Amino acid sequence: MSGDNATMNEKQKRFAEEYLIDLNATQAAIRAGYSEKTAGRQGFDLLKKPEIQKAVQEGMERRAERTEITQDRVLQELAKVAFSDLRKVLTPGGALIDAQDWDDDVAGFISSVEVVKKPSGEQDEEGRPIVEHVHKIRAWDKMAALEKLGKHLGMFVDRSKHEVSGPDGGPIQTESGSGKLAAFLNTLADRASE
Repeated sequence: MSGDNATMNEKQKRFAEEYLIDLNATQAAIRAGYSEKTAGRQGFDLLKKPEIQKAVQEGMERRAERTEITQDRVLQELAKVAFSDLRKVLTPGGALIDAQDWDDDVAGFISSVEVVKKPSGEQDEEGRPIVEHVHKIRAWDKMAALEKLGKHLGMFVDRSKHEVSGPDGGPIQTESGSGKLAAFLNTLADRASE
């Protein structure tokens, strides 16, 4: 951590380092030495400080370089799942292709393979029981991956959150329910006094 970090005290520097562990401001504040009673508020306030924001951003960038985990890489992994094709793990005859022969795209969308051995009830030429292998293949959730990619691309707009404006883009004039009730009561009072 460099630059503006000289303006941070030791507790604030420690908070920024601890925050990078789990991105939990309350726990980071506690681990940095702030009171457990006020850690939630302290963490919230600390994250608003520009020098701490900068330190956290720099820490995240260094971690991304070190681990080579980037937004592009995450999107590439999501794309493997979203655009997967289960036919790529099977031979034309329907047998499972050896996992060693899967390319990275295929390996990226398979979450598990379960092999179940069961006796066929038959024997080979030497009298040993023949065992059948049943492969159960489970892929990651394709729809969830497609939804995440769609959201990233801005494809899914929440139609329930539209901004509406009045004439010439101005505010919409409304009358509150209590205003309507008052007008109604005034009308009744006027009629009663006639």
